[in-house]
Amino acid sequence: MTGISVAFGPVRALDGVDFRLHAGEVHALMGENGAGKSTLIKALTGVYPVDAGRVVLDGAEVAFAGPAQAQAAGISTVYQEVNLCPNLSVAENLLLGREPRRWGRIDGRGVRRRAREVLARLHLDVDPASPLDSHSIAVQQLVSIGRAVQVDCKVLILDEPTSSLDADEVAELFRVISRLRADGVAILFVTHFLDQVYAISDRTTVLRNGRLVGEYRTAELPRLQLVSAMVGRELETLEQLERVPAEPASQAVAPVLAASGVSRRGAIEPVDLVVRPGEVVGLAGLLGSGRTELARLLFGADRADTGEITVDGTVLPMRTPRDAISAGVAFTSENRGAEGVVGDLTVRDNIVLAMQAARGLRRIPRRAQDEAAARWIEVLDIRPPDPDALLRNLSGGNQQKVLLARWLATGPRLLILDEPTRGIDVGAKAQIQALVADLAREGMGVVYISAELEEVVRLADRVLVLRDRRPVAELAGEDVEVDRVMELIATGHGEPDAERRGGADWEYGRSDA
Repeated sequence: MTGISVAFGPVRALDGVDFRLHAGEVHALMGENGAGKSTLIKALTGVYPVDAGRVVLDGAEVAFAGPAQAQAAGISTVYQEVNLCPNLSVAENLLLGREPRRWGRIDGRGVRRRAREVLARLHLDVDPASPLDSHSIAVQQLVSIGRAVQVDCKVLILDEPTSSLDADEVAELFRVISRLRADGVAILFVTHFLDQVYAISDRTTVLRNGRLVGEYRTAELPRLQLVSAMVGRELETLEQLERVPAEPASQAVAPVLAASGVSRRGAIEPVDLVVRPGEVVGLAGLLGSGRTELARLLFGADRADTGEITVDGTVLPMRTPRDAISAGVAFTSENRGAEGVVGDLTVRDNIVLAMQAARGLRRIPRRAQDEAAARWIEVLDIRPPDPDALLRNLSGGNQQKVLLARWLATGPRLLILDEPTRGIDVGAKAQIQALVADLAREGMGVVYISAELEEVVRLADRVLVLRDRRPVAELAGEDVEVDRVMELIATGHGEPDAERRGGADWEYGRSDA
């Protein structure tokens, strides 16, 4: 790709970018959110028209009118957000549009047989006939990757493929990538996990603000230099963002939220949880441990079968999210594409959406909308700083910031954040973590979920560890350490201490797995 430029109105998303990809290599494409990574991929695959520049594939200049033409030419793409059909089976998603046929009709047996071969290649133990929406986001992402690699492709583009995967699933994906690289496939790999860049990539290209910063051999690129190239300023390390945990909250301080024996059949076993003003309580565990399921119960997105939830001392029904919002509880989902982003609305409209919902039919005056949008665009450094920009045209990280702004604009008492930094670049991640720390210092209660244990430990005053959809321990103070959390996740052995738990009476389950 040479001299690639793409503009959306006055916003120049790419400005004369060069990018080259060789057969049999893994090439990491790095940059902050808004740097132009996704735009470059979509320019290559024909999603966006190119205003200037040329694309050459196997020595011949190409210009694709859409992803179908790119796929026909041997370029397969897996995007960060899962773009499959949840109402279809796993097998149907894997082979959609490529089904084997017999006597002019789709060969159902052949579809299932081919699907089993693809799943076996990924070492994914999933029933091909099961509905896709019955599986976790992690499994859906692996199915999406399986769909991409089940054809003989020259170029495989992986845009944040590991954002929903646990360590074992990432390791398996990397084994698949290594085999494809050995077969001569050119792999473009986008991630915000620096460890993964150094674990799998041969070369790295960095973009910033739509421009090329440089191309490097990954093994010769120091991590600090990579971070500095991405953010355009010197950063010592992300670890400098250290939050001094608060003093243990006094038992006399009324909790913002208290959940007692909250459970949902098939989702999570009974859990007690206390969050006091100014506390960050982390939920830690592997994918499938019950983190998201608990968060959804606390917000009323799912209805609990047992237990009681109180907010500021008042028992709430929590039958719907409206009950939670009315009580001052806010929630950002891990699946922002399906449960948060309204792409066809502007940044302003998305920010004031929750405020407007709380007011009902009484419309928020335009001046108040402008003031709210301007304030949170500045506070969260949303790029571009244009309240009239359509949200779908923003990068994933900036969309996440807009969702945070939507809830912060309501002035919540409790903020539940499920994977708020997933797919977020280094600089934006530091900004969001610093914001969480500031909100806690100002007295807001926060429930924080992240697959990155270092992130949970850095921010949390207390950490509830979940395993196999049940609580195993709650850590506080000096016990909040990555090694201790990992040990509990691995073994399920906890030594509960009622004083550290904020006075709640607990019974810990122990898994035999």
